[in-house]
Amino acid sequence: MRKQKGFSLIELLIVVAIILIIAAIAIPNLLRARMAANESSAVASIRTVTTGEVTYQTAYPTVGYSKDLVSLGGALGAACVPASTSACLIDSVLANNGNPAASGKSGYSFTTAPGTVVAGVYAGYGIQATPLAKNQTGIRAFCAEEDAVVRVDPAGACSTAEATILTFNPLNQ
Repeated sequence: MRKQKGFSLIELLIVVAIILIIAAIAIPNLLRARMAANESSAVASIRTVTTGEVTYQTAYPTVGYSKDLVSLGGALGAACVPASTSACLIDSVLANNGNPAASGKSGYSFTTAPGTVVAGVYAGYGIQATPLAKNQTGIRAFCAEEDAVVRVDPAGACSTAEATILTFNPLNQ
């Protein structure tokens, strides 16, 4: 009788069990790393918008700050021609909140609101980034206003209202 070569069922089950244990340890770490990367991207996008707002105000002093994100970036998928309605200062994905259906950018949704209007000029703005799926794409929310200080809301519900933004702590990075 010839001796059969190969693995026994017990050996295969042991190998599968070891792989499952390693996966159970690695997957939560991978998800946490992904959320951290999404939060870093959201902070970078907030900083990009605040820089764009300052540049926009300098380029269009009769308008002041932009009234929305599309004014900073331009239409999605179209050639960008600098004007007060599409200044080409931020990328079109961020300016159009990801589209389609406000899919956001890197797991975050971005909204902006114009500040007070003084003599026909926008004198301020508010920008916020909130996670699309709390505890999946991100935990914290981020916001900023014309002082360009990125602020963080650990509860994940920042606001674009200037008075509310100032109640959150600055991000320490």
